[in-house]
Amino acid sequence: MTTVDKEKYKCLLPLIASGNEEEEKDYKGPTPGELLEPLFKQSSCSYRIESYWTYEVCHGKHIRQYHEEKETGQKINIQEYYLGNMIMKNPSSEPDQEEKENSKDGAKEIPTKNIEGQMTPYYPVELGNGTPCSLRQNLPRSSTVMYICHPEAKHEILSVAEVTTCEYEVVILTPLLCNHPKYRFRASPVNDIFCQSLPGSPLKPHNLEQLEKQQEMLKMPFRRVKEEEMPSSKEEKFSSIHKPVAVGSHQLLTVGTTHISKLTDEQLIKEFLSGSYCFHGGVGWWKYEFCYGKYVHQYHEDKESGKTSVVVGTWSKEEHIEWSRKNAARTFYLREDGTQTVRMVSHFYGNGDVCDLTDKPRQVTVKLKCKESDSPHAVTIYMLEPHSCQYILGVESPVICKILDTADEYGLLSVPS
Repeated sequence: MTTVDKEKYKCLLPLIASGNEEEEKDYKGPTPGELLEPLFKQSSCSYRIESYWTYEVCHGKHIRQYHEEKETGQKINIQEYYLGNMIMKNPSSEPDQEEKENSKDGAKEIPTKNIEGQMTPYYPVELGNGTPCSLRQNLPRSSTVMYICHPEAKHEILSVAEVTTCEYEVVILTPLLCNHPKYRFRASPVNDIFCQSLPGSPLKPHNLEQLEKQQEMLKMPFRRVKEEEMPSSKEEKFSSIHKPVAVGSHQLLTVGTTHISKLTDEQLIKEFLSGSYCFHGGVGWWKYEFCYGKYVHQYHEDKESGKTSVVVGTWSKEEHIEWSRKNAARTFYLREDGTQTVRMVSHFYGNGDVCDLTDKPRQVTVKLKCKESDSPHAVTIYMLEPHSCQYILGVESPVICKILDTADEYGLLSVPS
């Protein structure tokens, strides 16, 4: 091979590996529908809080989009739409039958979706007969639920999108599909090409050296973590728990749900409310650190360039109280017996790092929500950005269920008595 600068190299092209085709061909285990059947039978639901709407996916039953508002006199007004209902009596029966028929000749192609830059296989479940859509002559809303394999997930809702008017796509992360080789996460194969310079040519082409220097310059982080901002010795003992878990050796899809501690509930609540025990999580390139009553950080760790950290918001009790006078700091849930309980609290964190797009400090509304789970110490964290550098951080955990009823009129929490 000869470069534009007449530099000459001898290069060896690699052999392309065949991958896991043999394992997929020999697979005789349960179909995707059969693997998901326990999820449908458990009558479990997953939730996602966005800036205005909350999404409820009750697996094998329905998808609901709703918003709750507290009116004067403590009355709760609910605005809701069903984005789809399961039409089949047995959610796994018809897809299973179709899967078995197609598996005889091996002709069925697994659909894929681009998830954070990777074409990821998914198993679709169609839901129809939702709330009539006025924009489409009152045709019922419908949705496709896309289940994708994630070994450490807890059936979280990764995304909800309206692909066309009143037709939706919902992506669910689940470990149940990972037993099927065709649905496992695959990294795009990277094959190295080895080149050796010929006599009279430099070891590395001149243009390549220039490009590498430019890339090094671009690696300068937005804001490096200073030594004084590193966790204290009290926090250090939790460092191994705090680190987000990755899928195999791939960093593209990180766990949104992690197990936060083996402390007793009372210890954990005290540590959390004092700000010395922080929640970490996030799905994607950026991860999030939330320390109650202190700050919200967005960060990315890289072996080469270290840790890039952005302050999304810092706590000021006075600013939050001022914010809560114009916004709902508490959201209530009406029980069947007519009594009310706090379902979610919202806290304002301002004065983050200045945003390049707006020239204003970043700010975030943290929504703390009760979420029941098989694991009493699981926490789910995700970040939304409805407006440039104005964020919503959703934090859901069974731990939060134990302290929501302590919320005062400003949504501030305390250790239960």
